[in-house]
Amino acid sequence: LPRYDFLLSSPLLQGITFEAEMDWGGCKNFVTTCVVEGVRVFFIEPSNGMFKVGQVYSQPHDDEVKFEFFCKAALEFLLQTGRQPDIIHCHDWSSASAARAYWQDYHHYGLWKPKVVFTIHNLEFGAAAIGDAAMNAQKFTTVSPSYAFEVGGHPAVEPHSAKFSGIINGIDTDIWDPLYDQFLPTPYSAENAEEGKRDAKKALRERLGLRQDRDCPVVGVVSRLTTQKGIHLIKHAAYRTLDRGGQFVLLGSAPDPKIQADFDELAGQLGGDMGAFCYAYDEPLSHLIYAGCDVILVPSMFEPCGLTQMIAMRYGSVPVVRQTGGLRDTVFDVDHDKARAAWEIHGSDDHTKAGMDGTNGFSFEGTDEGSLDYALNRAIDCWYNDIAFFRQLQSRNMTQDWSWNKPALDYIELYYSAIKG
Repeated sequence: LPRYDFLLSSPLLQGITFEAEMDWGGCKNFVTTCVVEGVRVFFIEPSNGMFKVGQVYSQPHDDEVKFEFFCKAALEFLLQTGRQPDIIHCHDWSSASAARAYWQDYHHYGLWKPKVVFTIHNLEFGAAAIGDAAMNAQKFTTVSPSYAFEVGGHPAVEPHSAKFSGIINGIDTDIWDPLYDQFLPTPYSAENAEEGKRDAKKALRERLGLRQDRDCPVVGVVSRLTTQKGIHLIKHAAYRTLDRGGQFVLLGSAPDPKIQADFDELAGQLGGDMGAFCYAYDEPLSHLIYAGCDVILVPSMFEPCGLTQMIAMRYGSVPVVRQTGGLRDTVFDVDHDKARAAWEIHGSDDHTKAGMDGTNGFSFEGTDEGSLDYALNRAIDCWYNDIAFFRQLQSRNMTQDWSWNKPALDYIELYYSAIKG
């Protein structure tokens, strides 16, 4: 990684030690290292001050220069220290130039062993660089099978489709674990989910000033407020939830001042003892929302993978999502996806067998308010009219495995395929 100054304040970076010093790129480059959650990480710090900044991204041209410098400096570090990894795995446009640089400038000059794998996390940015990296990679992936299908015809992707695939991301189940979550009033698992979520709902209502005397569903949104995230549907969901007698909670903020102003106005209209709008980064509150809400809404226009819906299920909340990208690959509608869920969750081609119901939420296909209503109303109806099934659904969601266990095996298989190819 680049050694940004702001990284030094992270409690995860303990015991940083000196690793190497190299002359490259017209300056000295210092490499330090430490172990972060069991993984050794190297940090490159050029003496030209390129990464002595307070944020990752700045102006597009400046970013291109910085990231290209970093990619080549990383390759130079491998070369000069005699390291020969099996795989160089590059992610998104910011490290895309490493793929071409490796083959042109390093493979024939001592860094002979690695194969290159490249992963797209969002094709909205840097498509030209992504296409170039795809061409120079042995294997080329994105972060869900459905997103791979959706972008398969893109000019940056289509010429390399033979080596392209989608592998779903996972969540860190140590960080996101309601049984050991320091931010929750009561630890809980699937066995005592009803008690744990009841206490979390009470704490959430106290924290946000919501009424405690209403026996109603709480619908939550944890999201950046951008067009990609379906902001028109988030606004509509706030009105619809309150109209149905529920409570609505939003945690997020908008980088666009106009969008933020719109949501400030929404908070002025709907905020109170039935609706709460928090425009900030608040890690403890996000945990409390996942635990205290009955429903978590993710109405994205596109979503390469998405972690929100998986975290929600880990905490026993029921996701309501738009069927796109990774949302489609992880949320299976209780009314329409029984066969698909049985196959994806249990590996069974017969969803009628006992224990084969893997459905876990409610979904919709369109991008309009009526489409959202179709899913959200069914979720709210289920809470009001069949709470026993809703509780069963919550517990079922908590037993499904959205960790890195399976994706890690898929990546290992991909790496071996790249090496053999």
